[in-house]
Amino acid sequence: MAELAASLNADCHSAVIERALLDETLHGVGDDFFRLVNAERPHLFANVAVFISAAQLQQMCAVINAVERVVALPGWLDAPGQKDCLGVFYGYDFHLNAQGAHLIEINSNAGGAFLNAQLAASQGAAKIGGSAVTQGNIEQDMLAMFQNEWRLLRGAAPLKTLAIVDEAPETQYLSPEFLLAQRLFARAGITALIVDPATLQLRDDGVYLGTQKIDLIYNRLTDFSLQKTQVLQQADLAGRVVLTPNPRHYARYADKRNLVRLSDAQTLRQLGARAEDILTLQAGVPHTLAVHPELEEELWKERKQWFFKPVSGFGSKGAYRGDKLTRGVFQQILQSDYVAQRIAQPGERVVCVGEAPAQALKFDVRCYVYDGTVQLIAARLYQGQTTNFRTPGGGFALVRVAD
Repeated sequence: MAELAASLNADCHSAVIERALLDETLHGVGDDFFRLVNAERPHLFANVAVFISAAQLQQMCAVINAVERVVALPGWLDAPGQKDCLGVFYGYDFHLNAQGAHLIEINSNAGGAFLNAQLAASQGAAKIGGSAVTQGNIEQDMLAMFQNEWRLLRGAAPLKTLAIVDEAPETQYLSPEFLLAQRLFARAGITALIVDPATLQLRDDGVYLGTQKIDLIYNRLTDFSLQKTQVLQQADLAGRVVLTPNPRHYARYADKRNLVRLSDAQTLRQLGARAEDILTLQAGVPHTLAVHPELEEELWKERKQWFFKPVSGFGSKGAYRGDKLTRGVFQQILQSDYVAQRIAQPGERVVCVGEAPAQALKFDVRCYVYDGTVQLIAARLYQGQTTNFRTPGGGFALVRVAD
């Protein structure tokens, strides 16, 4: 089936999305929402679906399950033993190629799920592993996830008010999905506010926006440790608000130094990982090293084999393909906090845009995961070094299993 998926991905006319249906769905949210997406973010949604094989899907799920078991081991993370929620929207990002599925990174506040639910709804039922996934049950799973986060820490008390928090949220590229989330919570009777963290206040009995007490915070900040967001850091540590995801979730899953341990068989054995999980991770997680000055000669000589990522970075900020490095940038990397991950080539999807010749775009695949369960799978089509949402014909894409 890998050959079938590759063949379909090479045909720009296969699985072209119905733009009229997508526009109708977006208009159904509201004219302002439609404008935010179509006029201001023209490359948010790709023109085509991406095909994967059943074997690639199975390998991605196996890697996710192995990671979940490893991070649950007692020696994985030394953190305060406070009662905690699980963390919403983990994004397991993969590159797929002829050698299989390769986990590139894990994100603890992965964006795009609400938008991809809209895309799936507009085109008819999507599928995960042969099972139909409609917009209705995707959104119900999302709502249940937040309700469970609340229940884990607050029991049967009613969840009344939720804040979606990001820095200058109206300027964020994925801000349209904040509106989708707000609507979903409102339909469930939960007041949802979209706020900048600077507007929040910490009081003895909780976190407030003016006179409104906030029960739960959906954290979309890229200040993962909350060092710059003292109100939320203090509220989280004092248990005055349910914060999801929080710095402990980031440390357990998304800190890029975790890729070093996940790709090292000896470390996994010392942690007590199961033999089959070690084999799965060896096949599915590209070898990753912590960058140190003493590795200068080796890394420079083999730089074309490595992708360099800042430990605390996000998106593509500060990330470099080794074959694009200058000596000057490499010296800066050596003196900074970076990991080097062996390059796993992304898949390719051919697209046709207007009258231009067909062109091959790169793609990665994101699995949205909660409590070890894959809720939704989406792809991102792009041109260049990393995903950027600036490529004509690119953006978020449906994923179809070629069966």
